[in-house]
This record gives sequence, C-alpha cells and structure tokens, in this order.
Amino acid sequence: MSVVGLIPARGGSKGIPRKNLAPCAGKPLIAWTCAAARAARTLGRVLVSTDDEAIAAAARALGVEVPFLRPPELAADGTPALPVIVHALDWLESQGEAVEALVLLQPTSPLRRAAHIDEAVGLFRRGGGDTVVSVVEVPHRYHPASVLRERDGVLTPYHAGTETVTRRQGLEPLLARNGPAVLVVSPATLRAGRLYGARTLAYRMAHSDSIDIDDAHDLRVAESLLAAHAPGRGPE
Repeated sequence: MSVVGLIPARGGSKGIPRKNLAPCAGKPLIAWTCAAARAARTLGRVLVSTDDEAIAAAARALGVEVPFLRPPELAADGTPALPVIVHALDWLESQGEAVEALVLLQPTSPLRRAAHIDEAVGLFRRGGGDTVVSVVEVPHRYHPASVLRERDGVLTPYHAGTETVTRRQGLEPLLARNGPAVLVVSPATLRAGRLYGARTLAYRMAHSDSIDIDDAHDLRVAESLLAAHAPGRGPE
C-alpha cells in the first residue's frame, strides 16, 4: 500500500492573482511544495490536482504527476478540501492503487519541508490515528482568554464569565491548524465523509515553518523566512 502526496492547486485566487504560480523567493510558489514532496521518503508518489493547464505544465516541469485535470465544479472559490481529495482517491483506486493514506500538501505552505511530511506520516503510522494534522501553538495574545469584544464602546471578555489572563504562564497551551501544512488522512475516514476522524493526532510545527499565504503580506513574510535559510536551503 502506498502513501500518496496530493497538492491541490486550482487556478483561481482572490487574494493574490494566480497565487500558486506567484514568484516566491525566486521560484513559483508551488515549487517549494513540489520539492518538499518529492524529497519526502514516505511518499510513494505525488500528484497535483488542478483545473489549470499552466499550473499542470509547471508541476510536470517540477517532476510531479498531473494525471488528470480537476473538473470545474471542484475548482470554485468555495470548494472544500474533502471532495477534492476524494476525487483524487477515486482516480487512484480506479488505477488499481492500494492507498494507505493521502497526504494533503497545500502550496500555500512553502516553509513546510520533507522532514515535516515524513514525521507526520510516521506519527500516523505509529499512533494508529484516522488523521494527522499539522498544528502550531496559539500565541498568548490570541488565546481565547485574551480575546475581547467591544460593544457600545465597552470591552468585555469574549467568553462570558471569564477573567482576562494577563500572565502567559497562566494560560492553557492551545493548538491551531497551520493551513494545514500537512494533513494525513486514511481512505476509510475520507469514505466516511470526513477529513478529521475520531482519532485525530496533532503534528506540531514551529511558528517559523507555519506561514500560510493568503495575501501579498504573507508572501513577503515567506520570502524573508526563506531567504533567512539561504544559501543552500533545500526541501529537507
């Protein structure tokens, strides 16, 4: 059975036009994810799911499979991840592929490396989970205990009946999905109509590796972080 990397890369984008092909530290944005996926030892094969011929051509030039074009109904702004992954799973199984897990790798996470992918897949195998999702610790300033709402000019705690905690040490550590940069999910979970199964495990990543690009500011931050690793930063 194989573990298959799936890079979803539709042509449309509101925040950054043609985002998946946007230049990022000297490469198209999608190139960073393609390189990491190709270098991951745990992935038996890597596919790009796109509706866009230019993205397909770029992915093939980067050494990644694009065996089909995604149908338009799975490439709209509001299309969720689940049917896109199931579409790829259907295609793989129609080709006789026995799939142990699918690994969703968003192109908007250029700081995610091969080691992150391999560690997440390793956790999936060791932990006996339905899903492994990459997460990052919530900064204390965004912790629910620190969040306020303003009504009629007056600030009150977002969670009624709680006091605002001013000391970071007094906050319970919480985690948030970081894109996610890596999502490992079993076929059985997908067939049950879910991304996150009853046993979902957390793969922790550093904040510096967890940038998720939504807009031009995020792109500039990613370029700065990538440049900080240069020269010689590879997908590992």
